Amino acid sequence: MKTTSQIKRREKRRLRRRKSVRRSLVTFKNTSPRLSVHRSSKHIYVQVIDDAAGKTLASASSMDKELRDELSGLEKKAVAAKVGTLVATRAKAAGVDKVKFDRGQYKYHGRVKELAEAAREGGLVF
Repeated sequence: MKTTSQIKRREKRRLRRRKSVRRSLVTFKNTSPRLSVHRSSKHIYVQVIDDAAGKTLASASSMDKELRDELSGLEKKAVAAKVGTLVATRAKAAGVDKVKFDRGQYKYHGRVKELAEAAREGGLVF
């Protein structure tokens, strides 16, 4: 069982990682939208956000009605790849080709990596 000090250290590392990633995105000062990823234990969510206007241009998740039937019985990495392809399609339809990848507090590994690679294959440029 984890002690409270171990849990607090883990949370501090996550917060530091998230701030570091966000800081690096802000320093570029370009106008391209941000591809933001949120990962839970069961699902994965992605948004293409225009920070200047404060609006979401496109979004996709593993809970979308379009994907729900396709995703049953798949591994989490395969689900993330399908969501990445869907968000790339929706972003292209919204007129977005180039994005900044905001992985948040999550390491570029596993489901986050699969989602990013699928979005690149779908036509988004990071």
